[in-house]
Amino acid sequence: MNKRSFAAACACAVGALTLTACGSGGGGASQGEDVTLKLVAADYGDKASNSSAAYWKDVAQRFTAANPKIKVDVQVINWNDIDSQVKTMIQSGNVPDVLQTGGYADKVADDLLYRADEVLSEKTRTNLIDSFAKAGEVKGVQYGIPFVSSARAFFYNKAVFAQAGITEAPKSWDDLRAAAEKIKAKVPGVTPYALPLGPEEAQGESLIWELGNGGGLTDAQGKYTLNSQANIESFTWLKSNLVEPGLTYANPATTDRKTAFADFAAGKAAMLNGHPSLIQMSKEGKVDYGVAPIPGRAGALKSTLGVADWMMAFKDNGHKEQVRTFLDFAYSKENTLKFDEMYDLMPVTEDTLQEMTGNGKHQDLEPFFALLPNAVFYPLGDTAWDAVSAEIKKSGGTAVSDPAKVLGELQKKAQETVSDQ
Repeated sequence: MNKRSFAAACACAVGALTLTACGSGGGGASQGEDVTLKLVAADYGDKASNSSAAYWKDVAQRFTAANPKIKVDVQVINWNDIDSQVKTMIQSGNVPDVLQTGGYADKVADDLLYRADEVLSEKTRTNLIDSFAKAGEVKGVQYGIPFVSSARAFFYNKAVFAQAGITEAPKSWDDLRAAAEKIKAKVPGVTPYALPLGPEEAQGESLIWELGNGGGLTDAQGKYTLNSQANIESFTWLKSNLVEPGLTYANPATTDRKTAFADFAAGKAAMLNGHPSLIQMSKEGKVDYGVAPIPGRAGALKSTLGVADWMMAFKDNGHKEQVRTFLDFAYSKENTLKFDEMYDLMPVTEDTLQEMTGNGKHQDLEPFFALLPNAVFYPLGDTAWDAVSAEIKKSGGTAVSDPAKVLGELQKKAQETVSDQ
């Protein structure tokens, strides 16, 4: 979803929501006063007709109808820009009340957020799936409120595979390369493997390939290992086996996930790592697709990238009670189910999970539900992660041109960021 998105990945695989109050920050307001909350949220849509803005404006209107003294000012921002725009908001004192985006820990480090138990009723808090609630903790205290989850899997175009004479989904990197070579030779005009290493998805796609070679972002102690030998080997393989032979985009480092997904849904790309929102896009594009475990260097991976996106509440405007009222409304089954079904994302609340697994309407998501228990997540509780992730988004994709140099520079920046915490 831009991490990790269950990676969530990232978001999954992976929207932002901010509630900003009227008036000066920090003073607070009683429940009897009229208050405007500022909500800033990420956009999960891929076009104007399915923008998340329509969803949040509908939620805000219904909420205010039920709570006339609390209005909600909605601002929805695309994934490429939301981190930088929120940073500017905070620096300029225009702090939102509620933000929904991909990470929260850096805000905890700056002491900007309410604890989850301060802005969620017990009923809402206990309805969160426990593993995701725990992923929202920093040093044992929950600040991040999970919003949606996702996991990554391998998508392939069955018709293109048949045309190229490929009979099954690749299990290893060598299988993938061989399939890509057949597609290039027999199906002109189709990108064999869509590799999105641009700023929207660099951190997610990179981690998937690193996991495929036994690498990753951190070691067992949580220390960053961005330039590990395993990671360097992953990018070296990509460079030699996919990029230089012309089996993917000419410049993956400037190609975003949105482009890769759109190409697959239009039948212009044959293979890619995708999250559940690609299902509906593929159906709309009349693509006969298959879903399989992600290929690894030695065989299909037993793990995958899991992504959770997050909601958080800022203390600056002092609207704790109003924010709690809003979040309890936003996390009702009616609202969470509508959002999850709109974007084919996976839930983070128990009641919505039960509904989606029991109503018979989501058989397409079953491969993702199966993968999620073994998912690997971004180091979400690390207060340095948002800054490290931003650096990976900015330059990580260029590692396909010079793996050791680029990953070494990223490792140095990660260590500097950690030392500054």
